[in-house]
Amino acid sequence: MTRQDTITAAAGPFNEDLDMIRDQLRRFIQTEVTAKADAWEEEGMVPRDVLRRMGELGVLGMRYDEEYGGAGLDVMSSVVLAEEVGRSTFGGFAATVLVHTDMASPHLENAGTPEQKARWMPSITSGKKIAAVAVTEPGAGSDVAGMRTRAVKDGSDWVLNGTKMFITNGVHGDIFFVGAKTDPDAKGSRGITMFAIEKGTPGFSVGRALNKTGWLCSDTAELIFEDVRVPAGDVLGEVNKGFYSVMKNFQNERIVLGAMACAEAQTALDMTLDYVRQRKAFGGVLWDKQAIRQRLADCQTRIEAGRQLVYHAARQDAAGRDCVKEVSMVKAYCGELVNSVLYDCVQFHGGMGYMRETPVERMSRDARVQAIGGGASEVMLEEVAKRM
Repeated sequence: MTRQDTITAAAGPFNEDLDMIRDQLRRFIQTEVTAKADAWEEEGMVPRDVLRRMGELGVLGMRYDEEYGGAGLDVMSSVVLAEEVGRSTFGGFAATVLVHTDMASPHLENAGTPEQKARWMPSITSGKKIAAVAVTEPGAGSDVAGMRTRAVKDGSDWVLNGTKMFITNGVHGDIFFVGAKTDPDAKGSRGITMFAIEKGTPGFSVGRALNKTGWLCSDTAELIFEDVRVPAGDVLGEVNKGFYSVMKNFQNERIVLGAMACAEAQTALDMTLDYVRQRKAFGGVLWDKQAIRQRLADCQTRIEAGRQLVYHAARQDAAGRDCVKEVSMVKAYCGELVNSVLYDCVQFHGGMGYMRETPVERMSRDARVQAIGGGASEVMLEEVAKRM
């Protein structure tokens, strides 16, 4: 049992079924991901057969109805998934999976009709089709209300024009849940509608694959929509009410990002503890130095605080309570936490921490986006401030 296992077992709000899922996921990730993903960093994508095998394990649709290949579980199953993919040490792999399971496909679950779910959900839960959500734009990141992509009614169809940016799973994804402004006269966040658009739809293309600092094995793209015709039957939810769908799903997204960040921080800390207990210096090992022990003890304390904050927010969400403040705290705190912990982990690895052959070097690059994506820390703190 690792240090993280001991903490999670003592404090985690999980049951036998979730513990079994965790064990199954951990074995799969150790043999099929951690041992192989260095090559994926070079290739710029997670192999689709790996995702399909995760679908066969039943972990890509745990929140969805059994009739669609799901398991009907609640948000705690997403927390387990996020923690285990976070432990892989490959942020790009974690992002690929979690965007599919907990950031994109929930739009179909929350707003889709029975016909739409029957059409797309089985292939999503099985991993045969990988999902992406396309809301962010070059001039509208956390500010969803600033969206400029337009959809205009033409007969019974809608015609979309615009550009989306920083879209995870954008290069190799199969189905995209796309936000567009459908009422240009509506103020602020009003007048946005969500659409389901499949790869290969005329006028829809990948503008370019994006070259990132970290998360190298996740495929990230700029997407172009030029007179893309979308049937009325592919509208998700109510016309002009898409902003509320985006905001609702942000809650889930931010919980799983917090869980992922805490797991990454704990894994990096465990690696660093092992290193400083072996690294000889000044007649002993680095662990003998009080300054180092106390810095790492502070890291462990803050990680545990973040983990408990994630669990608390997840329990509130599972109970159907209003927890926007708590979830915003999770995203702000954990996004900064993983960066702070990785800074110390690189520091105490010394020169080796700056080498590409060391996992903490990769993890430190991967961590940087955690304070940006899914709601920047500053935006999250404003959400907290509004509710104080």
